[in-house]
Amino acid sequence: MRAVLMAGGSGTRLRPLTCDLPKPMVPVLNRPIAEHIINLLKRHHITEVIATLHYLPDVMRDYFQDGDDFGVEITYSVEEDQPLGTAGCVKNIAELLDDTFLVISGDSITDFDLTAAIDFHRQKKSKATLILTRVPNPIEFGVVITDKDYRIRRFLEKPSTSEIFSDTVNTGTYILEPEVLDYLPENEESDFSKDLFPLLLEKGEPMYGYVAEGYWCDVGHLDAYREAHYDAVHRKVKIDFDYEEKSPGIWIGHNTYIDPTAKLETPVIIGNNCRIGPEAIIEGGTIIGDNVTIGAGADLKRPIIWNGAMIGDEVYLAACVIARGTRVDRRAQVLEGAIVGPLSTVGEEAQINTGVRVWPSKRIESGAILNINLIWGSTAHRNLFGQRGVSGLANIDITPEFAVKLGAAYGSTVKQGGKVIVSRDQRSVSRMVSRSIIGGLMSVGVHIQNLQSTAIPISRTMASRIGVVGGIHVRVHPDRPDSILIEFFDEQGINISKAKEKKIEGAYFKEDLRRVGIQEIGNLAYPAGVIDAYRQTFETQLNVEAIRNSGSKIVIDYVYGVSGAILPELLAKFGCDAVVLNASLRQAAVSNQEREILLHQLGQVVEVLKASLGAQVSANGEQFILVDEAGLPIRGEQLTALMVNTIFTAYPRSTVVVPVNASSAVEEIARRHDGRVIRTKANPTALMEASQKNLNVSLGGSGETGFIFPQLHPGFDAMFSVAKLLEMLTIQERSLAQVRAELPRVYHKSYTLRCPWKVKGALMRYLVEVHPTEHLELIDGVKIINPHNDNWVLILPDAGEPLVHIYANSEDRDWVEQSLRDYRHQVQEFIEQEQGELAN
Repeated sequence: MRAVLMAGGSGTRLRPLTCDLPKPMVPVLNRPIAEHIINLLKRHHITEVIATLHYLPDVMRDYFQDGDDFGVEITYSVEEDQPLGTAGCVKNIAELLDDTFLVISGDSITDFDLTAAIDFHRQKKSKATLILTRVPNPIEFGVVITDKDYRIRRFLEKPSTSEIFSDTVNTGTYILEPEVLDYLPENEESDFSKDLFPLLLEKGEPMYGYVAEGYWCDVGHLDAYREAHYDAVHRKVKIDFDYEEKSPGIWIGHNTYIDPTAKLETPVIIGNNCRIGPEAIIEGGTIIGDNVTIGAGADLKRPIIWNGAMIGDEVYLAACVIARGTRVDRRAQVLEGAIVGPLSTVGEEAQINTGVRVWPSKRIESGAILNINLIWGSTAHRNLFGQRGVSGLANIDITPEFAVKLGAAYGSTVKQGGKVIVSRDQRSVSRMVSRSIIGGLMSVGVHIQNLQSTAIPISRTMASRIGVVGGIHVRVHPDRPDSILIEFFDEQGINISKAKEKKIEGAYFKEDLRRVGIQEIGNLAYPAGVIDAYRQTFETQLNVEAIRNSGSKIVIDYVYGVSGAILPELLAKFGCDAVVLNASLRQAAVSNQEREILLHQLGQVVEVLKASLGAQVSANGEQFILVDEAGLPIRGEQLTALMVNTIFTAYPRSTVVVPVNASSAVEEIARRHDGRVIRTKANPTALMEASQKNLNVSLGGSGETGFIFPQLHPGFDAMFSVAKLLEMLTIQERSLAQVRAELPRVYHKSYTLRCPWKVKGALMRYLVEVHPTEHLELIDGVKIINPHNDNWVLILPDAGEPLVHIYANSEDRDWVEQSLRDYRHQVQEFIEQEQGELAN
């Protein structure tokens, strides 16, 4: 059998170690990753290897040559012009693959039993067998779902947290029959996971997953690179050592001198031709390459030191990586997680702090303290974007310097000379952050349309009107008054896609920031007539005469925090009496407890004034809570049902879009009006996208997120929602209390449990496995449904916190209470069991 070793990767996420080295040639235990893979193939009697190369191909060819010295026969296929993708590069060598062959990734460390996997493939008469493994946190990998016979049923490429239905992931090792390559186009980029395997699934070709036992580590980022070393030296993976074990747990190469006063702990690896100075301390887990010098009194706490490095006297290294040929001078310190690229120099008594990346051939001056990455890029793993934009503690996580770089990163992903809207709420901290973002945008040649302090629905409305490529809105986080939320939207006003978020993250972490000349710096403009433009759009979507004839009195509480609050002015123009509470702008954000007190006061005012309704508007104009004429609040699921009932009465046979966790009252109301319900993932972007792309949508959203009227603009708008509700109630000649009385009696309850990130994937897989397929709905999280009624339970992992939410829904209160108890117990028991196994 032949093996195809995919060795074309540039290892972007392993920079600065791969600037002059392809990822498969990065050393683990002083040998290239590719050599460990070849040793694995040999152990399973696979000695014919075809290596596909693209990035720096000569490095691998010069090292392995024809493979004779390594006990294999290697041929090479070089993608000269452009990378063809994981599948395209194999298609390119199809004429060499006339029998069953194995494809293996060049950037992983593993000891899988390939012979057993091949036997499984043949036994199943499979056309394509994917070698799978189980991992605690599968969010970085492609998840694969199989049936009980291990036939593949579904793929999820790098899922979001709520899409993790399994912790069984694709390891990038496949056993294939040559005819599957016939499905691929010639000389075109294609990918196994994104293109070929979904196509084979669609065509019904037999495709299986072999769940392998043993060790597997995708050495895809710097933390994984270090972990692979520590696992290997602690013998967690069957891997060949290049040196003699002089005593238990101590491997030392030839011609190496260790001073008798040096202290070595186990396990430790020291390469050939090394010199270890007097009183040096080498802690267990340390890996030292060939031709390395360690000075007197050096303190090494699990560093990974590549060949040819020189470590001076009294140097302190802690769980860092010191690359080839680097010199670290006397008393310098390199702290945990830091990376020093090849041929760099760290001066005497300099300090490189935790997690800092230093690119190749750089010099850190004596005594310098380095807190930031040195030179153009970093791919340290961190997600900027959460469930909804970029958020963090005000002036701690979200600082001016962070905001400048974020603005430059976003600006670098759009066309130079493009226009971007920037807006914010009225808080001083939001002004500070937005001005910093503007500076970053201008520095990369982007022009600014600064709306300043305004409600976010107004910003979204203006996006399509003034011809921008996108927009940014800065505000205090609606749910966390000590935090800032920065949201990005496209030219239509819809939150940007995950793909766009990844581009911004890439530019930010790699510091791949465009720099323009002084004459190309972006300009700053303040558009006129913004409120008038929103007002006109607002009016075109309302039956103004109906509102004018209603003679309604409403009370609006702005909770000291909504910019551009034009609703009272508009309603007054339409002949309504609008009483406004707490409209003054206040710098301190309102706490949840204070908001509840204000809501109670709002109810009292509505009752005293005999108003038609009250509304407490929050989240800078996106969300609201209603108060009926008796002063009783309408919020959450009841608000969702009320808005859906009213809209379906006004627009029967239309469509509403709600999140997956909304109560089944929505479907019951839709059936009364011959309407249609579309459920989406429980995040704002999904609701916006579905409301825009589907036909005949009259309403989107929920009481928790706010409501979308797609004909107005694509975002949530509390101001328009209140005005539209007033219009519909007037035409339908109903009060809020009357609508509330008509709502279906559905019991909907939730419970939240703490769930470690590493357990979420296993929990989702477990839930999928223990329930029949016909009882499952996998829009977001795992929803267990009764096909004959509206009873369901939803287990939904939280996207931003180590939590899992359990929802139960039914017309039967006892069923809801019992189901919530049962699943709470079941989920808690599973979490505790998994935590116990992880601890062991």
